[in-house]
Order: sequence, then structure tokens, then C-alpha cells
Amino acid sequence: MKRKSHLIKALFFSLIFLTTTGFTVVGHRGDPTKYPEETIQSDDSAFNSGADYVELDLQLSADGELVVSHDDDLFRVTHTHAIVSQNTWRALSQLTYDNGEHVISLAELFEHYRKRPETKFILETKIDHSLNPSYELEDKIAATIKEYHMEKRVMIHSFSAASLFHFREIMPDAYLILIIGSLKRINFSNLPQVNAVNVSSDVILNHSWLIHWLHLLNKQVFVWTEMDESPELWHWLINKNIDGVVTNFPSTGFKYKLAKEGTKKYDIHRKGTYFGTVKTATMMNPYVRIKQKHYVYPGQKLEVTYGVRAHNQLYYQVGNQTFISAEFVNLDLKPQDVAPYQDKQVIAKPGREVTIYRYPENQAKTNKKMPINRLYSIQNFNGSPKSMWLHTSLGWIKAKDILFYGFFDASSWKNYNQLPRMNRYSNIALTQYLSLQAPKEQSFTQKIKVTSQIITRTN
Repeated sequence: MKRKSHLIKALFFSLIFLTTTGFTVVGHRGDPTKYPEETIQSDDSAFNSGADYVELDLQLSADGELVVSHDDDLFRVTHTHAIVSQNTWRALSQLTYDNGEHVISLAELFEHYRKRPETKFILETKIDHSLNPSYELEDKIAATIKEYHMEKRVMIHSFSAASLFHFREIMPDAYLILIIGSLKRINFSNLPQVNAVNVSSDVILNHSWLIHWLHLLNKQVFVWTEMDESPELWHWLINKNIDGVVTNFPSTGFKYKLAKEGTKKYDIHRKGTYFGTVKTATMMNPYVRIKQKHYVYPGQKLEVTYGVRAHNQLYYQVGNQTFISAEFVNLDLKPQDVAPYQDKQVIAKPGREVTIYRYPENQAKTNKKMPINRLYSIQNFNGSPKSMWLHTSLGWIKAKDILFYGFFDASSWKNYNQLPRMNRYSNIALTQYLSLQAPKEQSFTQKIKVTSQIITRTN
């Protein structure tokens, strides 16, 4: 009877947990296209980009510490072969990602976000109980959640039904999500135990009736995919009345969430920088777009208070009745991130077509291509250190698609070598430039002395 009451309570919780927030955006391992996955920097970027939740993976180290990691072997993300389950936490915590952050534990993650109640997480248990009968992973996750009072800020999802069943026993009120990649995973033995189902987009595309059917059973529907930024896929998904999307592109998910809700203006309250090479005019109203005689200047710091969508474009409010196109203001790059590249030109990589974009986002692709064997000056920067965008006279291009062309003097190389690994673009056409030194004019006496030395050596 007690178990039944817990299930009823969990079902009720599932009804109110997400219906009040609508279309939920989940950053898959943070914001992995901008920063190394499952790092604090990546998580922060996801939240700043509009994610309601960040999804993270958990495994146990050899000595029982909860490690935030998707891969069993950390080589892909740290460049060091280290199996999580075969190494101690002390050894794993010494490994670093390309942004310089160390591998972290769940306790460290919760401690970092303890005083930021708006940050929420979906935790995935990386375990197969047909191979590992122990429930130490689940028990330690539950204990850590309770220790840091994160019960209302965490959801649990897993491919393992056994893992979720155990959570229902030890955390009766937990919000649980079953991950499925095929219809065979859905049955009436596991559905009563969970609040939601996280469905592969391929399954939804082929069986769109599934959303309505799960809703009839009072189950929320999340969709996961190797999400690109295809407008067709996004439009199809959000028009299917899904409750959430787990995506590698939280900023794109947030954009579609706003569109679905009809929201035009939203809070940002972050500092930005204008990296343009010339001044640019601001406007009083993004809906009318009449330029003012007020300007933003190269290197200027800006306080971005709101984002406003108008004419299918994003604008930032940077002052009282002062707006500027968001493409010109960067919220993620720092001056040192762009310093080695600022005075360089770009050229298309040999044998590669370089696409031109209207704005620094994947969905703004045009049919135009960058001409080969022509140099273009960099006029502005946007994006993040890992996914940098460059503005040229043609439009926006991706830094990874081109070659940086120019002389790297001592100052440029110093700036370059001080960057974290993820900031260092290796697609550089020319290497270090050493300035030529004019020969010093010798006096008549010095010339006689040198001549005498040569004569002496020959004798």
C-alpha cells in the first residue's frame, strides 16, 4: 500500500513538474559544441544559453567516487588513457580537459552550484546491471543528492530499467526518465515506475503516434538525438507537442522554445565585447531599425540586459533605448582568445568549400561559397573559443574551415602559446616571422681586423 501511494505521488509530481515550464531545453553534457563536454565551463555556457537543465553522466571510480564522465576511457576528452572504473579518484582528478579544467566528481559539481538554485541537472547512470549486479552507483548518487539538498533540482535518467527501479525504492519521489532507442524498450513493466520517456528522434520520426499515446499514460516525452541544427528537424519536433529536447545546441533549443511560447524579449544580463575593427551604429528600436548617431567602438565592453527577436533576427539591448544586432556582440570570447588572430587574414583551405553564413549560427547558412586563393580581412569575431566565427566582407565563416594567413611575430606567438588547448587553432598558413636585421656598418679598423683574421686562418 505504501509503495502504491509513492507511485501515485510520483505520477502527480510528473504532471506538475514540467507542465509549468513547457518545452524544456536540456543541454546534452552541457554545451559541448562550445566548450569541452561535462566541464563547469560547458555547463555554465548551457545555462547562459537558455538551458533549463544540463545532462551529465556518472560512473564510479575504483575507490567508489562518483565521477562525471560519459566515456569509460577518458582519452577522448583528456588525451590520457584512463579507465574510470580502474583508477582511483585521486588519479582521475589530475587529468585535465582542453580548457584546463580537471575531471570533477558529483560532489564537486553540487558544491559549485550549491548557491545557484536556478541550475538543474539530469543525471544519467552509466551501468548495465546484467553485467554488474551492484547498486553502489545508485546508492551513492542518492546519498549525494540528499547531502546537498538537490532533490528538487535533479532528475534521473538511464537506459537501465533496473537502475531506475532501484531509485524508485530508495528515492520514492524522484523524477525518473527511461531512455529508449526502440519501441521494444517500452512495456507495462517499466512504464509505471517512471515519470517520463526520453525517446530517440528516429523512433519519434517513424512513430509520431507515440507522443500522444505516452501523454495519455501521463508520461512526459523528451526527445534525444545527435542533434544538428537542421531547421526542418527542429520545426518538426516542436510542432509534435514534445515536452523537452536533449540537445548539443542549447542556444538553438532556447530559440525554438521562445518561438513556441511566442516570447519576443528575454533577460540576459551578461557582459559582452564588440570585437569589430570599425565603429558600428546602434538603433533605438529593433522593430523599426532606424540607426542612431550613437556608436559602439572596437574593443568596447557592453552590458547586455535583454535579447529581443525581431525580423527573424536577434538583437541585444545595451543601454536605454539602445540596441545592436547580436551578431556583433560576443558574450563568450575574451580579448586574449582573439588576440593572436586579430590582425590576420583568412583564405579557404585547399580543396575545401567554405560556406558563407548570414549570422554566426548554423541555421543561417547561405548558398554562397568563399572564393579560392583570395585573402579576406577579419572584421569581427563571435562564437566561443572552441567554435569561433569570423566576419569578413562576404559574411560569417567558421574558423575551422579556413586558414589563418599572416605573420606571427613574437607577441602573436606569446599570446597563442598562452591560450588553453581548445583555443589554439592549428589551421595556420604561415608560421613564426622573424624580422630581418639590417647588417651593421663596420668601421675601417674593424674591416682591417676581420681581414687579418681571415688571412691568419688561411695561413
